Order: sequence, then structure tokens, then C-alpha cells
Amino acid sequence: MKPVIYDSTVRHIRTAPIRHAFSYHTYEWLIDLDEMPRNRVLASFEARDHFGDPASTLRSNTDDYLAEHGIDLDGGRILLLTNARVLGYVFNPLSVYWCHHSDGRLAAVIAEVHNTYGGRHCYLLDPDQANVDKEFYVSPFFPVDGAYRMHLPVPHEKLALTIALDRDGGRPFVASLRGRRRAATTAALLRHPFVTVAVSARIRLQGIRLWARGLPVHPRPASRMEKIS
Repeated sequence: MKPVIYDSTVRHIRTAPIRHAFSYHTYEWLIDLDEMPRNRVLASFEARDHFGDPASTLRSNTDDYLAEHGIDLDGGRILLLTNARVLGYVFNPLSVYWCHHSDGRLAAVIAEVHNTYGGRHCYLLDPDQANVDKEFYVSPFFPVDGAYRMHLPVPHEKLALTIALDRDGGRPFVASLRGRRRAATTAALLRHPFVTVAVSARIRLQGIRLWARGLPVHPRPASRMEKIS
């Protein structure tokens, strides 16, 4: 599969303890880990930016992680939705791996979450069950409790992902990513040359706005920089 990009809109909706919502435009890459883009000045995909051994490859690290959980793809395709490293910088709030058996059946989904403190956490999801306990500190305005309900279908012409946080009998937070596929041409990439810098800056700006509105801050728990569940 040739790499493609999705012109996308990210939306965050917070309903408790205060209501706050925002959206922004960005783009995401969808790549096949066996057919990585090569020699792209404006986009690179490196193992050090994701879980596993930074000296290995994204494919090997993903296969090793799945093997630790008793899953053997037998060479099946792995598709990764992520941001590329652009001009030496990358920030990926969420990367999604769709892991297929050799006969094309979806074997598992991996949701890799990064926070702005340099930490990362992987959630291994059954294709038919995408409900997991929250185990990673993402926002200083939510404690590490509750559960995520994730809807992460394999994208085709359209991208439509949703993650909701359930806690205390309610749903205080929902994030969505909606996009449309297009060819990964140089012209398309030049429309947003600093997309990963902008994503990181927007997250911090929204955090400042929430803090200014008096939302309480939950201290970050001491933990390893990388966690996998």
C-alpha cells in the first residue's frame, strides 16, 4: 500500500467539571510498516518516536510486542496512523496500529498514547472489544482513573476515530478525529510544514486556558516514561 495522508479535524469536548471544547485542522499519515516511505525530506518515520527498541524497526517492535501477548501475524500487514517527524520534530498524541493476520483478518489494534511530558503508553485492543481502563497520565486536568471507550475502525476513503472517557457514571471527555484520504504529494505536505509543532502548541495553549478558568490540576504520578498494557 502506498502511503497516504488524511486531511483531518480533531475535536475535543469536555463536559465536566466545566464545559470546554475546541477543534483544529491537521493531517495524519497512514503507512504500511512493510512499505515505509523513503528519502522524504518532509516526513520520516523512526522507531525512536514509538514504543520498543529505538535501534530496531517499527515492524520488528510491533511484532515483538504482539508476540509478548501471544499474537502471531504470520507476516500479515500492519497499518500505522501517525504523525511524521518533520524537520527533526514530531509529537504524536495518538498513533494507531491495525494488525492483520496473513489472511487479512484483523488480529489486534494498538493505541499508542503520548503525553506532553515525554511519556508513552500502549493499549492492546481486541478487534471486537475496545473498552480499556485508563492507565496513563495524559491531561493534568483528569486523574488516572475511569475507562476509555474507543471506536477505531480501519480507515479507507474516510477516517473516523472516537475516544470517550467514562468515569463516575458519566462521560466527561470525548475526542474525535475525522478526515478524508488524499495522496501524499509534496504539494500536500507543504500546505502544513509545521503540523507536529502546531499540534503540541495547541495542546499546551488549551491547557493554559483551562488552568486560567480555575480547573484543578491533578499531580502527575511517578512512573516509567514508557508503559505497555
